[in-house]
Amino acid sequence: MGFKTLCLGILCAFFLSYIYTPIPDNIEESWKVMALDAIAKTCTFMGICLENIGIMRYEEFISMIFRMDYTQPLSDEYITVIDTDFGDIPVRLYLPRNKSESLRRAIIYMHGGAFCFGSCKQTALDFLNRWTANKLDAVVVGVDYRLAPQHHFPAQFEDGITAVKFFLQEKILSKYGVDPSRVCIAGDSSGGALAAAVTQQVQNDPEIKNKIKIQALLYPGLQMIDTYLPSHRENEHGIVLTRDITIKLVSLYFTKDKALSQAMRKNQHMPLESRHLFKFVNWSTLLPEKFRKDHVYTEPILGRSTHSFPALMDSRASPLLANDSQLQNLPLTYILTCQYDILRDDGIMYVSRLRNVGVQVVHEHIEDGIHGALSYMTAPFYLHVGLRIKDMYTNWLDKNL
Repeated sequence: MGFKTLCLGILCAFFLSYIYTPIPDNIEESWKVMALDAIAKTCTFMGICLENIGIMRYEEFISMIFRMDYTQPLSDEYITVIDTDFGDIPVRLYLPRNKSESLRRAIIYMHGGAFCFGSCKQTALDFLNRWTANKLDAVVVGVDYRLAPQHHFPAQFEDGITAVKFFLQEKILSKYGVDPSRVCIAGDSSGGALAAAVTQQVQNDPEIKNKIKIQALLYPGLQMIDTYLPSHRENEHGIVLTRDITIKLVSLYFTKDKALSQAMRKNQHMPLESRHLFKFVNWSTLLPEKFRKDHVYTEPILGRSTHSFPALMDSRASPLLANDSQLQNLPLTYILTCQYDILRDDGIMYVSRLRNVGVQVVHEHIEDGIHGALSYMTAPFYLHVGLRIKDMYTNWLDKNL
């Protein structure tokens, strides 16, 4: 009995040490953040255990949890909600019920989820898009792009650009009463990467007549070639999203080959021919001193991996890799970053790159923000920082779209 008790105690201590993350003093509602972080890490622990014993893959387990949060297209007295297709891309439309004498604004929203999980049908994003449609009296489109690992890059980008091009057709804009000159593309996390990549494509494609007026990127992940930025180091064991899980999911975006994730953990996944791209993500020059702190920049070791993944060098996957001439045509941009977020530096570097080529950028940094905060603004957490981000985002849209 004593030995069993000892083993159980050791196991419990190991588990608690695995899920415990110290919460910074300036975090609002720290007990809520601690609870959701413990839940997230418990789910991760369970998913990895299930994968290791061969029952199901980690991403399948997490996807199952995400799907439990999907909502039906329920209309209310202000907004009509419809699930439909743009071409063959599933979308959810939010259409204001009141009659308008003028053409409406429109927002096309790309959801987050590390390209592997999620949907615009999630409770929090359904609430966000419904709120945005009502507050702005705007048409909102949530895009349900294909997910990895069943569909690897560039499937997600292709779905995003297909949905946007479909919506920007004159007959479709007319059908929904949308002003062609007042369209925004927005997204959070990996959806922010898709929003940025699709906006680059639309603005630089001469065959697309109607362009994007503004883009809004909420704690976006915008590059995958350097996995050892200051924000990666500071948030290696961060709240909700750790470096190890980030790399695991990002690698699944490209391949099921575990060699990529192993190389990414060492920051040795890029080929020799990618050297010219690192000037676009050199944090020693693109990050303000406040975020560089005392971190020392070392260029990743190139050419070590025996596997080749050319998609890693594609700006459609990593919008930060776009050259200056591609960035110059971008519209007014809103970028929101969070201090306690492994993806923090991606957004801040994009701010610098856009400003360097003359693009007008509004950057809001949440000092007590965590990654994915919008996902926790509804039940059961009602996280204040998520609600703050929702208000900051929609207020900016209302003033600029």
